[in-house]
Amino acid sequence: MTDSSEADREHYEAVVVGCGPGGAAAAARLADHGIETLVLERGTDAGSKNVSGGLIYAEDSAPYTIDDLFDGFREEASERPVTDYYIHNVAGNKVKSYDLTDLHEDDTDWCDAVLRRPMDSWLAERVHEKTSETGGGVLTNVRVNGLLRERGRIVGVTCDELDPIEADIVIAADGVNSELAREAGLMDWEDPNEWFQGVKAVVEMEPGVIDDRFDIDEDEGVAHLFSGDLFEDVRGGGFLYTNEESLSIGTVFHLDSLVEQQAEPHELLDALLTHPLLARWLGDEYDEREYSAKLVPDSKKVAHREPYQDRLVLVGDAAGQMQAQGPIIKGMNHAVTAGALAADAFAVTRGNADPAAAGRRYTQMLEDSGTMDKLRPRRYDLARTVGERDRVTDAVERVLDSRVGSLAIGNPVADRLLQRAYNSPFLVSMLPDTRTGYVTLPSIIGDEHGRTLHWESSVEPPTLDERIGDLTYDTDVGNPHIEVRDTSYEASGAAVYACPVSAEDFGGGCYRSEEVKRNGTAATVVSLDTQPCVECGTCAVVADTEWEHPRGGKGVEFREG
Repeated sequence: MTDSSEADREHYEAVVVGCGPGGAAAAARLADHGIETLVLERGTDAGSKNVSGGLIYAEDSAPYTIDDLFDGFREEASERPVTDYYIHNVAGNKVKSYDLTDLHEDDTDWCDAVLRRPMDSWLAERVHEKTSETGGGVLTNVRVNGLLRERGRIVGVTCDELDPIEADIVIAADGVNSELAREAGLMDWEDPNEWFQGVKAVVEMEPGVIDDRFDIDEDEGVAHLFSGDLFEDVRGGGFLYTNEESLSIGTVFHLDSLVEQQAEPHELLDALLTHPLLARWLGDEYDEREYSAKLVPDSKKVAHREPYQDRLVLVGDAAGQMQAQGPIIKGMNHAVTAGALAADAFAVTRGNADPAAAGRRYTQMLEDSGTMDKLRPRRYDLARTVGERDRVTDAVERVLDSRVGSLAIGNPVADRLLQRAYNSPFLVSMLPDTRTGYVTLPSIIGDEHGRTLHWESSVEPPTLDERIGDLTYDTDVGNPHIEVRDTSYEASGAAVYACPVSAEDFGGGCYRSEEVKRNGTAATVVSLDTQPCVECGTCAVVADTEWEHPRGGKGVEFREG
């Protein structure tokens, strides 16, 4: 029996949580089907909470692309088209570069660089127009904090700022830190091996200067990737993308490797920014517009094969749908596909008494479209069973570090074969997640085949304190969104160096360590200040914390994203 409060609840056919590319695609497609759709966005504006590298692809094989759903997207919401793609293998001051255009263009209709704040804001305006026509719309400054259940079944969502809302379907597009996915038991933060951490700087540069320094026309853009020994032994690499009037420069590393090496993210980014290779592009003047960070799901390990429960379906990062396999980095396009397919699945099952009907159809559509095979390639599953064993990795490393390895890699034939291997989608999709592919092999390639760079970088990146100070915050005084459950250094100390706005010798970030004396004994403990938090979620994985998003509109606000 329903009481009066339940009878008075607002009800929508569909509620979409989050208005990034996945949520926007879902909402737009729902509106196309004439479905009453409400979109709830946590930020002050769509994109104000979002960070990406970022490149958005339109794949030839995808059932939906962003420009299918939003006319004028490329002209109005993206930056430069990426027409050239390179990877640089670095060994000290020696660099060997390979052209990855063949890999980049495989199954690609087009690819554009984007900045999330302007892109997502533009998408949200279009979504609001569409959903308003079917009785819905977009509401910002609203944090969805949980799932509304009746008799154990999901029937809607709860919010900090609004009364509970019922829906026939809830599409969670609330990102990598999805509270809905975690509450439903469809995501956990237990294993750092399943996550990457991305850190990025947006660097000011005039359009004409970009054209000149990167040798491109005004309607062209370029992507550069970096691997080798400039990041010490941390598994991952760097990137540089050209925007209209800025550069996106960043690093992406396996989170477990960051913890193992006790590396500090901002220092790894600075190692890239100050490398001589970037000196010819960055010049003498360096103006950093924004510093940001986020967690990235490793789809080949965590992309959910059945991303639904009852009326809840997950799309994008909330479902682990971020493809990062060697030089292949694709996420937003898969979120768009997933969002549109989730909407279509609900449209064809609309009115079905089974609350999980849309979720099952959505799961099948992900499989039938080939999306799931891209996210979780079977070739990788087979390769990792052997390639990621410690004994195998150690044996391969010993061979590569020997004279035999140098001879095998350092000859002209190997150089040609490596160029082909880097451009093979088949081989790239099998690459094991070991330091061999990220550090050892690129370093040997750079050393054996690379040219020596004789110039020096004059770039002086901002300090961590300056970077934090340049960000915009609306601190939710008295309502911290993170609590440290175990303050011992053993349990939570990894957050001190893995957090992108903290460091061992920096007292102004989120996490700090200090020695305290209790009952005559000294112990190292961890303290927390959430004011400078960039809400990446790193500490939720590497430390013993209770983590949730700030209330709607509170916390950090990204201008670039």
